[in-house]
Amino acid sequence: MKAGIKKELEKLVRAYSISQSSEASYSRARIVKREMVDEAKKYLSSYKTLVLLDVTGVPARFGLHIRRRLNGVCTVKMFKGKLLGLAMKELNLRNADELSKYLVGQNLAVFTNMNSFEIALLLNRISMPIKAKIGEKVDSEIRIPPMKTDLKPGPIMSLFGKLKVPIQVSDGVISITKESVIARPGDIITPELASLFARLGIEPKFIKPTIKVVYEEGLILTPDKLVVDIDGIKQELNRGVLDAFNLASELVVPHPDVVKLSITKAYNRAVRLAAEAGFMSKETAQSIVGIAVSRALAIAMALSQKVPDLLQQLPVKVAAQQQQSTAQQSQQQEASKPEEERKEVSEEQLAEGLSALFG
Repeated sequence: MKAGIKKELEKLVRAYSISQSSEASYSRARIVKREMVDEAKKYLSSYKTLVLLDVTGVPARFGLHIRRRLNGVCTVKMFKGKLLGLAMKELNLRNADELSKYLVGQNLAVFTNMNSFEIALLLNRISMPIKAKIGEKVDSEIRIPPMKTDLKPGPIMSLFGKLKVPIQVSDGVISITKESVIARPGDIITPELASLFARLGIEPKFIKPTIKVVYEEGLILTPDKLVVDIDGIKQELNRGVLDAFNLASELVVPHPDVVKLSITKAYNRAVRLAAEAGFMSKETAQSIVGIAVSRALAIAMALSQKVPDLLQQLPVKVAAQQQQSTAQQSQQQEASKPEEERKEVSEEQLAEGLSALFG
């Protein structure tokens, strides 16, 4: 066989081999993609809620940290956006096209049967410390406790001195003798701080999962719609319980706790009514005297506008309190009454008040 023909044959064999290898690689890639789409379809069919977390620029170990924290509660997987979108379309899920605009960048998919707000609250409790870069801001106060380090004496001692961290050398290594605050929230990380963090193994910043979108049975929720005011909800529930209890007590619902409150309310109302009517008894005596004194003082305060010397006969503290209380009540009453109903104190009221004051 001539040399030229042999070379041509070798070229043809190599080209055929490369072509076969490329086709095999292409076929394997298609198989892998198909398997990923089928896996995504399985999770989408098994769970009612899908959470997409934005992990762009996030350390890979953070994904592992989230998996560990959600283990047994959720299934956490990394899917390419196109493959996840294809799985949703093949399942003919509602609003799949609208969700596709969130399937860009690097996303971590969290599949769960929890509702959107439950999983959002759970994810909000997850955080992981990371190293900080020079120029970044400190998130929280950083304290160094008393400890024995593995650092040898040397130039590093001047760094501790610059940051006002008390140290001493014992057993050939540097020991921190007193707890020290080396950074506060909002402080900028300087080269010195970054160097000390690295030497002591301190990770001063924390990262939390960033929810991009939540998809629950066709409903798409963005992070701003997942904010839950826990304290506000508790207050509303407490207020609702109290209102329901008060209503039940007014209706005298036959329940042990409600009946007790109903009886207490009825008793107090009866005592007040008897006191207003002037019915003297052991239970009403104090209220009757209090009502009489209050009315007398009110009339005396009204009279003091025309007879200033009358105010001097009252105890100073009582007069001042009564004057302030009467003024406030008068303003409220005057504001709530029509103009024609605003009248002066009658002669009978004046006589009653003077009698209560001076016998």
